[in-house]
Amino acid sequence: MKLPIPSFQLKRRLVEENLITPDRFDAFYAEADRKNQSILDVLVSEGVVESEYLGDLVAKMLGVGRVNLRLHPINKDLVQLLSEEIARQRQVIIFGREQDGTYDVAMADPSDLETLEFLAQHLKARTRPFLAMSEDLNRGFAIYGYELGKDFKKLIEENIHASLQSQTKSAEEAAADLPVAAIVDNLLSFAVASRASDVHLEVLEDQMLIRYRVDGILHEVLSIPKIIHPALLARLKLLSGLKIDEHFKPQDGRFRHHIVNQIVDVRVSIMPTFYGEKIEMRLLESSQKPLSLEELGLLPQPATLIRTNLKKTYGMVLSCGPTGSGKTTTLYALINILNKPHVNLVTIEDPIEYNMRYVNQTQINPQAGVTFASGLRAFLRQDPNIIMVGEIRDAETANIAVQAALTGHLLMSSLHTNDAPTAVPRLFDLGIPPFLVASVLNVIVAQRLVRRICPTCISSEEMKPEYKQVIQSQFNELGLEKEAYFPKTVYRGKGCNACEGSGYKGRLGIFEVLEVSEGIKKIITDSHFSLDTLRSEARKAGMKTMFEDGLEKAELALTTLEEVMRVIRE
Repeated sequence: MKLPIPSFQLKRRLVEENLITPDRFDAFYAEADRKNQSILDVLVSEGVVESEYLGDLVAKMLGVGRVNLRLHPINKDLVQLLSEEIARQRQVIIFGREQDGTYDVAMADPSDLETLEFLAQHLKARTRPFLAMSEDLNRGFAIYGYELGKDFKKLIEENIHASLQSQTKSAEEAAADLPVAAIVDNLLSFAVASRASDVHLEVLEDQMLIRYRVDGILHEVLSIPKIIHPALLARLKLLSGLKIDEHFKPQDGRFRHHIVNQIVDVRVSIMPTFYGEKIEMRLLESSQKPLSLEELGLLPQPATLIRTNLKKTYGMVLSCGPTGSGKTTTLYALINILNKPHVNLVTIEDPIEYNMRYVNQTQINPQAGVTFASGLRAFLRQDPNIIMVGEIRDAETANIAVQAALTGHLLMSSLHTNDAPTAVPRLFDLGIPPFLVASVLNVIVAQRLVRRICPTCISSEEMKPEYKQVIQSQFNELGLEKEAYFPKTVYRGKGCNACEGSGYKGRLGIFEVLEVSEGIKKIITDSHFSLDTLRSEARKAGMKTMFEDGLEKAELALTTLEEVMRVIRE
């Protein structure tokens, strides 16, 4: 987000508020400039100031009001007085109208006089500017996407109906006449506006099903006649640089989708199925603001533990969990913390999900002989300080990673395990001797993703007896050697327009963080190694399980008890 006030004014105000020292502000400003990030985002990610407080502070300095569009009701008709292109280019949302006809306008920069003059001429009325943070504006921009989505459904249904009802055209000719490029563009724009992470186009016996994954849950969006599938498939293969005439082998590709001034990377996977080729698209923002450990969902104590271990110059940091649990996002957050001018930071990934300035990122390419193992071996000749390996999948990669961590490099990677302690026997399975595992491991972070309660419709309720039974049984199942802890109050979202009736909006992690202390090292190297003994020692040292972390977040009104139970039992 562009800084709407001079940096020296923001610095002076934050120093006056005793929130930061002048030298520390200068260091963060230099870091933001170096990484091409917003100083506002950096200050929030570094824990200097809360996002809401910072927004209120900047608004006060500008002498304008502050609006939170995530909580403020938005009139869709007013939003659409500006086209999406103008709104995004100028970072403006019209969200209200006063009795005297003045329009209330949310802006990234309320001091932009040229935009204010343009709005006055375009709307033929006075405007009253309010400051909105980037996440607030995105809430407004989503309205365009939802309207596009309606148009998208209507476009498909009307065209299909008209074409298939035509007496002069065959079904194939009718499908060929559809505006396929517009359908694909609207499909993706609607997905981005819906905050979808994945788009599934599934071909069934008699129809084609379109589903979006939003906050980890799949939702059916539309079912359309199967006759359209070949045209959509060909369009997406063409965009992704895939072979259009190949129908019997899996294919992977990617392309970039532009929505005015927003760029979304789309990873495409094509898989032959019984009724035809299934298309899966993963949507990734090409540029992402820096996430702090707290924004990921880490509570203060485990976040401090991780930061302490990141200061070490060698050893291994592992992020563990199943597919889709946010491991890569956590690794990127760690990389962002470590991305300083005095270090050489390299990554080997499959694929590169986010571009990071001043980080040497390499994507694996088996056809060219670039695997995790060969890429990691080559990187060791590139004089690295810090290495990130996207995933340790095999014994060869594990062995090279351990050797790198032993020879003066800080190495970060992900591992598919259910919890933090299980990472130790997993490394044994990959052929790493126990004494080496004990020598290289610094800290293990395991996680799952739970949905956040929608802040607009949150409500509280007392702990029900059946909830207590579920919690107690889960404590017993996990073998936790203490009486179950029951939150006094739990929370849920009632469902509203902001969350499309789901009661949830966004996601955060629940974590367990295992620091490899001297006591843990002795257990790892014991000839009678026991995973239960390791878990017991970790808990004595203060490690909370993911379930306990989730309970705490349910009590803090961040998520629901049902969400915690859902992901723990998956």
